[in-house]
Amino acid sequence: MTAISSAELNYLVFRYLQESGFTHAAFTFGYEASINKSSIDGNLVPPGALVTFVQKGLQYFEMEANLSNCDADLEEDFSFLQPLDLITKDVHELRQMISERRKKLQKERKKEFEKEHEGERVRAREKERREREKEVEKDRCEREKEVEKEVEKDREKVENDKEREQQHGDQTVREMVIDHEDRVPVKHEENGAVGGPEPMDISTTSTSQLCEIPSSDVTILEGHTSEVCACAWSPTGSLLASGSGDSTARIWTIAEGRCKPGSQNGPLNVLVLKHVRGKTNEKSKDVTTLDWNGEGTLLATGSYDGQARIWTTNGELRSTLSKHKGPIFSLKWNKKGDYLLTGSCDQTAIVWDVKAEEWRQQFEFHSGPTLDVDWRNNLSFATSSTDNMIYVCKVGETRPIKTFAGHQGEVNCVKWDPTGSLLASCSDDITAKIWSMKQDTYLHDLREHSKEIYTIRWSPTGPGTNNPNQKLVLASASFDSTVKLWDVELGKLIYSLDGHRHPVYSVAFSPNGEYLVSGSLDRSMHIWSLKEGKIVKTYTGNGGIFEVCWNKEGDKIAACFANNTVCVLDFRM
Repeated sequence: MTAISSAELNYLVFRYLQESGFTHAAFTFGYEASINKSSIDGNLVPPGALVTFVQKGLQYFEMEANLSNCDADLEEDFSFLQPLDLITKDVHELRQMISERRKKLQKERKKEFEKEHEGERVRAREKERREREKEVEKDRCEREKEVEKEVEKDREKVENDKEREQQHGDQTVREMVIDHEDRVPVKHEENGAVGGPEPMDISTTSTSQLCEIPSSDVTILEGHTSEVCACAWSPTGSLLASGSGDSTARIWTIAEGRCKPGSQNGPLNVLVLKHVRGKTNEKSKDVTTLDWNGEGTLLATGSYDGQARIWTTNGELRSTLSKHKGPIFSLKWNKKGDYLLTGSCDQTAIVWDVKAEEWRQQFEFHSGPTLDVDWRNNLSFATSSTDNMIYVCKVGETRPIKTFAGHQGEVNCVKWDPTGSLLASCSDDITAKIWSMKQDTYLHDLREHSKEIYTIRWSPTGPGTNNPNQKLVLASASFDSTVKLWDVELGKLIYSLDGHRHPVYSVAFSPNGEYLVSGSLDRSMHIWSLKEGKIVKTYTGNGGIFEVCWNKEGDKIAACFANNTVCVLDFRM
């Protein structure tokens, strides 16, 4: 057997020290070991030679420990050993370790074998028991059939005797009766044919036909290559923004007046806002939320990559705001337009100074992802989270100015009423609640839904709005397939709008406060009259609906779908 010389080993150690960056140690060792006088050609020694040499030695040692003189051992499981064991123990000790391991393994296998066979025995006993039960049941059924046959024979005998007795006396009468009985079913069938379908069926069909929005009033906007999860009309013009899982947002120019039927996907009416260079469909760049500033001059988008972006109406990227360490779930401009508020999965909310293009303040109060944010005024706002909490914060303040605790599940949405005096919230705990800054506990606890409430919206009515003579109401949309309207003064249910078959993800009030539109995963969009509490128009698309919204004039509704499209519908009553 070839042995390694001390000079060769010294050279390997020297090279290891050199390659590992131990320069001084390598120099000292090389000097003391007289490496410069070595006859070894360094070019023939590959990098990492010492480590490779040691590894192969350990593998040989491991193999030696696993194999004994008995050929039967070759059929046993190969046992891997730790390097420290291989270095510190001799072959005899290692073989003892492996032997103990194999004995333990054999015991475990034996137990498993016995357990498996015990299971088979139990199954066999169960099968036998079922077979016996079947036999008993079969015998019982046969006995019952025999008894029934005997009874049937007796009955037939009695009837035959009666027939023979009457056969001579009433032949004519019997024929008349039979003839009359044969005619009766024919008369019933004629009546059935005249009756037609039940009135409820006719009523339902006719109502649905009257409500359906014709395709001539629908424009389908195509271009996104993944589901469209957000859409918003510009507050001042005819621009519609949409955000998608394809890593883009789009700004569509929608012509005023009647919709043009069919699909619109030409290059002239849309600007594509790419959130990633090159290929799209990167999940880290999903556009999760978007919002226009009050003047309609800037569009803000939030993305799964944790960045907020601000775009001009020409589609130019004006700012990229980076500080969040997780996806942005919600994003809102304040009314003045100098601050942008973002809420993220990283448990924080950030207020951004738009002009300076930098963060103004980060609010780190939640212990779970921030799900929603909403401005109360130009400086204060509310945040909600998976931690069941709601905080009201103010720019410049280091602590929340109000804390609302009461929900028992994730708080999905928070919205201030038009005057900023009441805050509504909805949760996975199946409740919506209304809060006031004047007290710590909720004013009203709204408990009529039967599943999680996904979103809420205030009506644009009541004091301080363009519709001051109408009552302020709150709408809630739930996974129980219903939308409910609430009297916020009394905290009572006004209407339960039951027209969807699947979860309702979005609701929006018309600008005049007279109608409500709802969009559901059942692919349908319903427009409800709030005076009557019933559907006045409906449209069914080709995918689940994630968001619906009205334009400022109230004559067009946009809806974004899971089948990668956005639909614009004309609304006229």
